[in-house]
Amino acid sequence: MSSENEKSEGPGAGEAAEPEQLALIRETVRTAKVPRAKPRTWRGAALAKELPVARVVVNKGVLHLDQFFDYAVPEELDEAARPGVRVRVRFGAGAHKVRGGRREGGRLIDGFLIERRAESDYSGPLAALADVVSPEPVLGPELLGLARAVADRYAGSLADVLQLAVPPRNASAEKRPSPAPLPPPPAPPAGSWARYERGPAFLESLAGGGAPRAVWNALPGPHWAEEIARAVAATLASGRGALVVVPDGRAATRVDAALTGLLGEGRHALLTAEAGPEKRYAQWLTVSRGAVRAVVGTRAAMFAPVRDLGLVVIWDDGDSSHSEPHAPQPHAREVLLLRAAHDHCAFLLGSTSCTVEAAQLVESGWARPLLAGRDQVRAAAPLVRTVGDTDLARDEAARAARLPTVAWQVVREGLKTGPVLVQVPRRGYVPRLACERCRTPARCRHCSGPLEAPEQQELRCGWCGRGAPDWHCEACGATRLRAQIVGARRTAEELGRAFPAVPVRTSGRDHVLDRVPGRPALVVSTPGAEPVADGGYAAALLLDGWAMLGRPDLRAGEEALRRWIDAAALVRGQGDGGTVVVVAEPTLRPVQALVRWDPVGHAQRELAERAELGFPPVSRMASVAGLPEALAAFLDGAELPPDAEILGPVPLPVTRPGGPRRPGDTPPGEQWERALVRVPPGSGAALATALKRAQASRLARGGGEPVRVRVDPPDIG
Repeated sequence: MSSENEKSEGPGAGEAAEPEQLALIRETVRTAKVPRAKPRTWRGAALAKELPVARVVVNKGVLHLDQFFDYAVPEELDEAARPGVRVRVRFGAGAHKVRGGRREGGRLIDGFLIERRAESDYSGPLAALADVVSPEPVLGPELLGLARAVADRYAGSLADVLQLAVPPRNASAEKRPSPAPLPPPPAPPAGSWARYERGPAFLESLAGGGAPRAVWNALPGPHWAEEIARAVAATLASGRGALVVVPDGRAATRVDAALTGLLGEGRHALLTAEAGPEKRYAQWLTVSRGAVRAVVGTRAAMFAPVRDLGLVVIWDDGDSSHSEPHAPQPHAREVLLLRAAHDHCAFLLGSTSCTVEAAQLVESGWARPLLAGRDQVRAAAPLVRTVGDTDLARDEAARAARLPTVAWQVVREGLKTGPVLVQVPRRGYVPRLACERCRTPARCRHCSGPLEAPEQQELRCGWCGRGAPDWHCEACGATRLRAQIVGARRTAEELGRAFPAVPVRTSGRDHVLDRVPGRPALVVSTPGAEPVADGGYAAALLLDGWAMLGRPDLRAGEEALRRWIDAAALVRGQGDGGTVVVVAEPTLRPVQALVRWDPVGHAQRELAERAELGFPPVSRMASVAGLPEALAAFLDGAELPPDAEILGPVPLPVTRPGGPRRPGDTPPGEQWERALVRVPPGSGAALATALKRAQASRLARGGGEPVRVRVDPPDIG
């Protein structure tokens, strides 16, 4: 009803009511929410007067859509639509769905606003931004550039990398303000870094704003976390940020405690999955907003948006936890190498062992070694004793109870002063085939791949598929093979019977212990789950070493040595009576490296052999898997570099329907094949580009049967 009709009801009535009604209407309009056009098309809405085009990356990980898309910015969203914010857009609308010059239709999908532009490269009508999810800028230029570089290196899409780099939004965490940044701390003293020949100089360079690059072979013992904390503190003292990536939550907790003890609260953020989504996102925001400049975290922290990055650190780069299982499956070490090169910052790769990739960084001159003198190594490392097959054959106790006499004596003496660690290969360490006499893994003469005999059939290579009917051991000439293993649970039972008065504790996949007291006890652990003992272990047994060495993988020797050294590093030094017994053939190279405590020398020799064979990391390699017809069509259609070499294809193990599945397993019941594509140094980028184009072209045509592509697979056995 109009106000004129109201006035006609009586003299003076409308004149008195009109001001009240107008005031009420104004207040109602003022407090009402801005209406959202449904279905969020902003039909007829005015566009932003300046920079009316928003360039958006949408959350669609398919390769043929790996590009930016332009959207119109409504005037109502002009202020909130800033670069880096999360947005909602309509995606999939056809060109025929246009009303009033605005494209409509499609379904709502998340994305990130990359930039605002005055004009669009697209000549047709644009759809409008549906909404700005949050005004918090979470995708800065540095993080966007890193994500693009990772996607290109691993033949993946930018959207998939951003799913790994930017954590899910939590509104409660965004509403809380972050604390004000603290001033830089003073440079720390060298502390235990003085044990290394270039340790103090490394810290001085960090504190002075330098960018040293080092591969650090850490001494055994509990000091590595404190040494990382001192490197971070030296970087913060220069006014720059630092990022530390460790393999698991236990290691992150140790570095977190070391940093807190050295610098106090409020100077670093801890990013681990154990914190929960809200707390972890709140910590991530403190980093993104610049409230803290130091980060410690597990694999996902490799993308943490640290301001003024001055140092990246990765600890124990050989651990499989550093390899991301989700597309495009990047490795934390390679991501941090990209960040160090892009940001011109310092780089520190540390481990008690040494991977072949670390040795290559030193050999190429990109990084310098950070080592301790042999006198320091002898003082910190335990005494290592070996028990080989010849000793086991003569040992009645070993045949009866699977515990050699030497090991039994070491356990008995160690239990007098503290706990004893017993490492047993986990259930997954099942070798395909190895020499029965000397335990040397059976390898193909053509490509050095592991030999296998599926279902008792003839020998064939697991990499190139060639048969080996006349195989004999290259080391001893024997022609008989073996494959067996005993698990951790049975080992614990046997030790319990051998030492009935001593408590036996287990640490493995189902229940991982973090620490154990320094009292006498037997601690049976699978590799990687060894708890830290207060005061260090008195002794350690490394059982079934041949089973770890016989893994059907190029990294079998390197991985076995890394697992052994990680466990032996928890044992007291030789001067304090610490002793390690490894049950493995003493003549094998990894066993000799353990006895000498020389993981660097072992990695250098492995690198030389890889160079002769043309295997990673000297070469670049990609794995392509799928059903035989789909795999053959993919390889035929891919425009691979001229110097590319295809190994295989070979059949992959069939996943049993209804059984447990691990990341990367084939679909249940399907017989897939896998081929390895190898290129020499310098052609890695061309290989990734060719595989990405082939996959994108296949998906754009409708896809068909799935084909999986992985660049730099960690396991090519």
